[in-house]
Amino acid sequence: MRFFSDNAAPVCPQVLDALARANTLDTAYDGDRWSAQLDGRLSEVFETQVSALWVPTGTAANCLALTALCPPDGGVVCHREAHIQMDEAGAPEFFTHGARLMLVDGPGAKVTPDAVEALLAGIRPDVHQVQAHALSITNATEYGLAYTPDEVGALGETARRHGLGMHMDGARFANALVHLGCAPADITWRAGVDVLSFGFVKNGGMHAEALVFFDTGRAKGVARRRKRAGMLFSKGRYLAAQILAMLDNDLWLANARAANAGAALVAEAAGPERLVYPVETNEVFVKMSADEAAGLRAAGFDFYDWAPGEIRLVFSWDQTADSVRPLADAIAAL
Repeated sequence: MRFFSDNAAPVCPQVLDALARANTLDTAYDGDRWSAQLDGRLSEVFETQVSALWVPTGTAANCLALTALCPPDGGVVCHREAHIQMDEAGAPEFFTHGARLMLVDGPGAKVTPDAVEALLAGIRPDVHQVQAHALSITNATEYGLAYTPDEVGALGETARRHGLGMHMDGARFANALVHLGCAPADITWRAGVDVLSFGFVKNGGMHAEALVFFDTGRAKGVARRRKRAGMLFSKGRYLAAQILAMLDNDLWLANARAANAGAALVAEAAGPERLVYPVETNEVFVKMSADEAAGLRAAGFDFYDWAPGEIRLVFSWDQTADSVRPLADAIAAL
């Protein structure tokens, strides 16, 4: 009864089957027939021509994306609680050779156009201050909130007006999308996003994420940086095969719906008075005393303490209503 992270979930069977089918002789690195399909398949998903690369981790996807948007002497605007700021051990600065993360605040870890405008207004356009070159947002956010098409579009317009490239960290992109019920294009390139880190590992993959460039010109040089960073697998077909398997029959969306459903069940049991944020995807943040949390752990439930008086519960693609119900009942009984 573990609810501490969707990173710990099993690999879904369709991905394991795809790995077995890819276990045959083919060209090395990214010259294989699986990798060759990524541009076309992801172009179909997003209804526009894209350039796509597989990478093994979300950190690699985010940081390689930022190298395409920001020079070493520039800055990346992001939320103070963004994953690239809080949980990547300085990797964005390392990969970009020194670009600065420029932090803004916003409710539920959402960046707002006003916050971006306020930050940019305080930067003098002279040689003494770092100039912003990119904007990075996370959808769903670190608190499980989904940016709507209008919200992304407003940020995209702000970015364009100031000449900023726009990156979306989509570690839980599928969860946000099924909540919104819109087309993938509506919260990416149509709204101004230049590059997406498309997450698969949290959603049932093993070790494969997709780096998707909507502004295909920005992809120039990133494949070489992937190699230089030690992220070019010699048997890349195993990464590409995972991504293709999850795109087949919209498995990535079905898995996200299952994870979101588990979160919705527990959110209903907790009630609005205990919820720290609205539950829109597969994360639930619950107000809870230390004694209550200890009682849940004693009953066999595993989760993170997030902040004083708060816990975080994360739901995975493989958790059914029957497997989540005991947690919902335990929280309802508090």
